[in-house]
Amino acid sequence: MMRSRTFVRPLLCTGLAAGLAIAGTAPAAVAVTAATAQATGPSAQTAAQGTQNYLVLYKSGGTAAGKSLDAITAAGGALVQDYSAIGVAVVSSAASDFSVRLRAADPSVDAASSTAGFGVSLGGDAAADSAAEPVLPAAPAPGGDALSGLQWDMNQIHAPEARAINGGSPSVVVGDIDTGLDYTHPDLAPNVDLSRSVSCLGGVPNQTPTAWMDDNGHGTHTAGTIAAAKNGIGIVGVAPNVKLAGIKAGNADGFFFPEAVVCSFMWAATHGIQVTNNSYFADPWYFNCKNDPQQRAIWEAERRAIRYAQQQGTTVVAALGNFSDDLAHPTQDMQSPDNTTPVTRDVTNACAVVPAEVPGVIGVTANGSKGFKSFYSNYGSGVADVMAPGGDSRNVAPGVANGRILSTWPTSLMSHCFRKVIDASGATYCNIQGTSMASPHVAGVAALIVSSGVTSPGAVAARIGGTADAVPCPADMTPYLAFPSLENGAPQTCTGGTGYNSFAGKGRINALSAIRG
Repeated sequence: MMRSRTFVRPLLCTGLAAGLAIAGTAPAAVAVTAATAQATGPSAQTAAQGTQNYLVLYKSGGTAAGKSLDAITAAGGALVQDYSAIGVAVVSSAASDFSVRLRAADPSVDAASSTAGFGVSLGGDAAADSAAEPVLPAAPAPGGDALSGLQWDMNQIHAPEARAINGGSPSVVVGDIDTGLDYTHPDLAPNVDLSRSVSCLGGVPNQTPTAWMDDNGHGTHTAGTIAAAKNGIGIVGVAPNVKLAGIKAGNADGFFFPEAVVCSFMWAATHGIQVTNNSYFADPWYFNCKNDPQQRAIWEAERRAIRYAQQQGTTVVAALGNFSDDLAHPTQDMQSPDNTTPVTRDVTNACAVVPAEVPGVIGVTANGSKGFKSFYSNYGSGVADVMAPGGDSRNVAPGVANGRILSTWPTSLMSHCFRKVIDASGATYCNIQGTSMASPHVAGVAALIVSSGVTSPGAVAARIGGTADAVPCPADMTPYLAFPSLENGAPQTCTGGTGYNSFAGKGRINALSAIRG
């Protein structure tokens, strides 16, 4: 996941430039989240000019068309995008009291909140199988590539054995909702689906390739873990035969604004994308509290968009974050709002991390090369579904170089990579760690499962959890005592048994077992 403070907003990793906060990285002793320092995306830019974007929520799935459009105009706004299928609209306005005026003019409006400061750093399954095109047979992808010997993470989840049987189907598309991806990278180019890739910055789809090019690095890294091609160079992803759709929701600084996230899920839902990876969380509020009107708007808009995607057959996977927090027992948030001056506030279970805690989303914790939960990874009973390799530089197994995850990285951004690797072909890679790196492993396994013909999100989730390798709570918690919760200082505690516990959920994913069912 990414975030500054080391959750690189996307939920990033250790080893990124100081400003990055993605859900996957965790610098030396700090974890990263997927959003970075200062917002420079479309929403921030328009706000600086006096015009802001608003998320408008309609009651009972209303729409911005008709009379409501007249109310928007009368209140001083202009419609940017209408997602009528979920009762959400993106509206721009320079009126400081636009929200109040719109609610007064249109009783069908449930909430209207400015998104200028809201960056996203990132019930049961009632969906029928997707009505998209039939899944073509999966082909094997045996063997490794030049740098496969450095991919301890793939060996840990038995990915090489799995892809020798099932390397994925080219008719399966994974949407990587991230900072875009470098579609020129030689390990990604063979699998990038240009027709389904898009930028959602500003809340409006833009398929111009330069619009969704990765200008951060985080998205290229997560994409490589999912589906780097088996082509003789560099690394091999979990599902090297499936296609990748770069869905850019995060800008160069790692901010993921709500309108971009809503746009991303609506795009996935309407473009036959069977799996999405989400290595970020909604800023500036680490915890979004549903009893706060503005924060509730973020929660509800994204919940609606995610649920709609799930109903269209999209499996949603998300990183839990890198703050050593027990998400099942939140009590304090010391880092929000992270785009201005953080103010310590008390939180309860009415507050949640978005999108990881949205119902139906597969929540992923991270583990290191020794197999135990990473020092930085968030966790929690009822929140953690499964565990996957995210790296751990503090507990490194013998024979493993640095304990981080190696994956693709844009050549133009190699100055942002502290632990770089360059293939003999000239292709560039980076070692980083974080729950942002764990989530794409699960998305890759989900793609293999869909490639085998299991397409319902609920069934995919059940297969992932049901075939995971049990990981018990650590017998010795001493290594975790040095890394208490970054929010309330509480010591990390693992609760539950071998079949399910707060650190590993149902266990660490096993790609081979997953394709065998």
